[in-house]
Amino acid sequence: MSSYINNKRYYTMHQFLKETFNQKVFKVSLNAGFTCPNKDGTKGYGGCTFCSPSGSGDFAGDLNDDLLKQFHTIKTKMHQKWPKAAYIPYFQANSNTYAPLEDLKQLYETALTLDENVVGLAIATRADCLTTPIMDYLQSLSERTFVQIELGLQSMHETTAQAINRGHDLATFEQAVKALRQRGIHVVVHLINGLPGETKAMMIKTAKYLNTLDIQGVKIHMLHVVKHTQMAAMYNQQPFKLLSLDDYVEITTTQIEHLNPNIVIQRVTGDADRDTLIAPLWTLKKFVVMNNIDKRLNAKDSQQGNLFLGSF
Repeated sequence: MSSYINNKRYYTMHQFLKETFNQKVFKVSLNAGFTCPNKDGTKGYGGCTFCSPSGSGDFAGDLNDDLLKQFHTIKTKMHQKWPKAAYIPYFQANSNTYAPLEDLKQLYETALTLDENVVGLAIATRADCLTTPIMDYLQSLSERTFVQIELGLQSMHETTAQAINRGHDLATFEQAVKALRQRGIHVVVHLINGLPGETKAMMIKTAKYLNTLDIQGVKIHMLHVVKHTQMAAMYNQQPFKLLSLDDYVEITTTQIEHLNPNIVIQRVTGDADRDTLIAPLWTLKKFVVMNNIDKRLNAKDSQQGNLFLGSF
């Protein structure tokens, strides 16, 4: 991908969806009541140290509503900005393949019938929650519609993975990516910048590591310290250094420059609930962060892939 739209200097999700579906498409975030093996005792309790009790699904639908009501509530809000669009139901909260296969089939097949303009599914999960039967079913699903699986890596570094209680190693992540791609399934990886103990060099190395994998997308987030998490307890007891806005912009811009230009950069910053966010408060100004990244790339006359040195 060498030319970008909307004055961006990286390959955005908006551009990818426009190219793929030839129309505006937005995700509708749903909460299907999943849990996580890192919360229910199978792998651990409490989840990753940064993870909110809701499982990073603070902006998903209301769990008290069924999928249809969640879908239409969120769809209606989104249509205030985009009157005409197609939809991708997004199973967001917790680990959304962590259930018996028959239960997953019922949920995913239901989601595809929520509206005649549904064009695919996005499913957030963990690398250790993908059995062979589940991936085989996802392959059959991807032969009928667009399917995107999101995996939380956060960092390639094992010391960090242990510190944040991720609950699986890098080899498990790599095996999941390989198995999904062997089945032709679109893979998106989550990264978090600013995790405790990580240096700029470590964060950039994680971004460069993604170039060694056959992945199709990445979401880059700043670490959010939010209430009711293990990370919050650690921060309140002994505050650790968090990235400044300038630091985050510099690191994320450099990561973008190193990334293969064919990888879709779905996010360059994340959302946090104002009522639960402890720090850093500058992340609440989402558009300031995005604009500063654009400005830095423009000032350097650089773009995604400028420092990319190889291929998958």
